[in-house]
Amino acid sequence: MTDTPSPQAARLLVDCLLEQGCDRIFTVPGESFLPVLDALHDTPAIDLVTCRQEGGVAFMACADGTMTGRPGVAFVTRGPGATNASIGVHVAQQDSQPMILFVGDVARGMRGREGFQEIDFPAFFAPIAKWAARIEDADRIPEFIARAYATAISGRPGPVVLALPEDMLFDATQASPRPRVERPAQAPCPDAMQAMMAMLDDAVSPVAIIGGAGWNAKARDYFQMFAERLGLPVATAFRRQDAISPTSRVYAGNLGYGPNPALISRVKEADLILAIGARLGEATTDGYSIVTPDHPDQQLIHVHPEPNELGSVYRTDLAICADMAEFAESAALWDEGDVIDFSAGANANREWRDWSEPQLGDWQLDLARCVTHMRDIFPSDTVICNGAGNYAGWWHRYWRYGGFRSQLAPTCGAMGYGVPAAIAAARRFPERTVVAVAGDGDFLMNGQELATAAQYDLDLLVIVVDNATYGTIRMHQEREFPGRVSGTGLVNPDFAALATAFGGWSRSVDTDEGFFEAIEEARGRSGLRLIHCRIDAEQLSAAGATISKLRANA
Repeated sequence: MTDTPSPQAARLLVDCLLEQGCDRIFTVPGESFLPVLDALHDTPAIDLVTCRQEGGVAFMACADGTMTGRPGVAFVTRGPGATNASIGVHVAQQDSQPMILFVGDVARGMRGREGFQEIDFPAFFAPIAKWAARIEDADRIPEFIARAYATAISGRPGPVVLALPEDMLFDATQASPRPRVERPAQAPCPDAMQAMMAMLDDAVSPVAIIGGAGWNAKARDYFQMFAERLGLPVATAFRRQDAISPTSRVYAGNLGYGPNPALISRVKEADLILAIGARLGEATTDGYSIVTPDHPDQQLIHVHPEPNELGSVYRTDLAICADMAEFAESAALWDEGDVIDFSAGANANREWRDWSEPQLGDWQLDLARCVTHMRDIFPSDTVICNGAGNYAGWWHRYWRYGGFRSQLAPTCGAMGYGVPAAIAAARRFPERTVVAVAGDGDFLMNGQELATAAQYDLDLLVIVVDNATYGTIRMHQEREFPGRVSGTGLVNPDFAALATAFGGWSRSVDTDEGFFEAIEEARGRSGLRLIHCRIDAEQLSAAGATISKLRANA
């Protein structure tokens, strides 16, 4: 049998992705985009990662975009495939991360007849994507791909969805790829920088809240330099804890769920808030209560790369639309006027360090002790990946995210994110230690992707925290309806046996000592490893909530 060339439209599509720097695609294959798969057969420069469910595909692409700053790329089929993948589009949108989802669509002649698995994808994805469109004409493939990349990485980064009619991928075309597009890097206005420094000069108790859209290593380094020069306390937005080094002498800890009460007080009592890259969303502000939209008696400087974000929710005293790295560099190198020296940064850092050290507890398996033990023996640039659930709070409180990127966690609270994100991280950074942390409910949302980790012989550790309940919902349930447990209990499989079935190494533990021994053994091995941690359901959160306390306070 002789090889036949790939259809020209599909070949052009893949060549356009190569021109934009795409080196990896995550997929569950579908017959609706077979010509693209055929073109990828002859494209070794693109690593094709075959997954087990489209939700996992989209999470991996979202995480890959987070790590690289270029769009993570996913291919799924129409109907069920696209709807499964929609959760990753939602995460990319709320997390401000670049991603492109390609959806194999029904043939053009079938559309409008409720063809097999037909959905109007531009209409379906429009509310959760920066741009959703369909490529009808093969000659316009270069235009659509270039625009998709430009849209995904510019301003507030986010997801783009492109539908690919099955028959269009077979069309002939003489078009050629457009050149690689880059993220526009807008510098801040010097007058605005002057105004910001004047506001800081007048402030008594300022606080910065950082991390979010377009944040990168350069922004991290320069903003840390700026904040340390001023002694400015720096808090990170929800699940943006790698936005500053934990070794910084002005790091004040993270906002979100279960933060340090001292940090909450500091933000509420601040007379000036600098929101740098952060949207100040519901999770970061605890339902818009720590920083209120009108923030009386406080001034707000909001720096963000997306003009539509500025002034959209919060009364803003100084709005600066700029690239995060450009702004941070300008701030760090600003040399006009006297250097302000606040003592609050050092004080806030001491409060965070006290908060991030565990207290002596009575639990047989104490997650605070387990996380700090890991912190002491794992590399500082270890990538920690988690989904949604109270279990993550122990890592948020006690782990120190030393590298960039070293935290992959959905700000929109999507369950099932941790394992797919860890697979993307292990594939992207094979030289780094990668850990997926998951609750028992969270793990089974995408635990099937252990098969992907095994297929590609990835080096990663999975920690499953099993309290036989949907812990976050149980906590809220006990607050609102104490003692009336309904719908939150779980009967779980043997997670260690499940990992073994996928070809991995595993251990089950229910004591601190058992965890310490298992971690040491896991560190001495490679490949897929899983530690199943059975904990008491009473141990509801890292902030100290227990079922007994919630019922007693009802």
